[in-house]
Amino acid sequence: MNGFMSKEQWKKRLNRRILVNRIFYILFFAATTIGLIFLAMLLYRVLTQGLGCLNMDFIKGFPAPYPDEAGIYAGIVGSIYLIAIVAPVSLVLGVSTAIYLEEYAPKNRISRFIQSNIQNLAGVPSIVFGLLGLTFFVYMMGFGYSLLAGGLTMSLLVLPIIVVAAQEAIRSVPNELKEASYGMGATKWQTIVRVVLPASVPGILTGSILALSRAIGETAPLLIVGAAAAIYTLPDSVFGPYTAMPIQIYSWISRPGEEWPLVAAAGIIVLLAVLLLMNAVAVIIRNKFQKRY
Repeated sequence: MNGFMSKEQWKKRLNRRILVNRIFYILFFAATTIGLIFLAMLLYRVLTQGLGCLNMDFIKGFPAPYPDEAGIYAGIVGSIYLIAIVAPVSLVLGVSTAIYLEEYAPKNRISRFIQSNIQNLAGVPSIVFGLLGLTFFVYMMGFGYSLLAGGLTMSLLVLPIIVVAAQEAIRSVPNELKEASYGMGATKWQTIVRVVLPASVPGILTGSILALSRAIGETAPLLIVGAAAAIYTLPDSVFGPYTAMPIQIYSWISRPGEEWPLVAAAGIIVLLAVLLLMNAVAVIIRNKFQKRY
């Protein structure tokens, strides 16, 4: 038929596409269902084991040699102190890097090389950043096994994620807004401050909070840079000893006995509550400040 398909051929192709679509739909639905089932099983196990140990004494208490006296207060405060260091350092460096790469850096091989390496760093295992923090901050900078060394190490961990998220948010700003700002006589820096950043703030903050929620749940880097498994005082300065919720949970779960896993489950519930709170803040920021252009 000189390149034209007959009605039967069109019908076969259409049926083939419908069949392929159904197969992939079933595969994706099955994958999602399996993931949700295992997540539900995990949450059920954690809640059933940990709710019995979760009370105000547990939240306000310090680590103890006995399960019924153990608390997670030092871990909660230590995690908050870590985030207080990680957030400003990673946000300032990450957003500044994203602005340079998107608005100032020439589009050449060097910038593409930097961009590809930043994306690769976002997938590097966290223990590698722990080794880097141990070498640079603990030994070379002389910070020792301190809160500052742990916070800077976690900043390195989330920095590539924040850079990528900030770049995507800045890239999503329509060029028409920038051109209108230039047309009004604004300089490049004024355009960035008054047009680009306000329009990209929801995306930047959402990605940053999600990255910080990853930092608060990491264990391996903090173990390497010297976070204490059991501490009975709060950090008195950025150079003092510290602990964090994941470290305490790891310490409890590794102890022998039948009651320590129950205490660890209660700590997991507290950690999940903090993570869910941070993610909820990210969703609220996105829904409240997101603008359509």
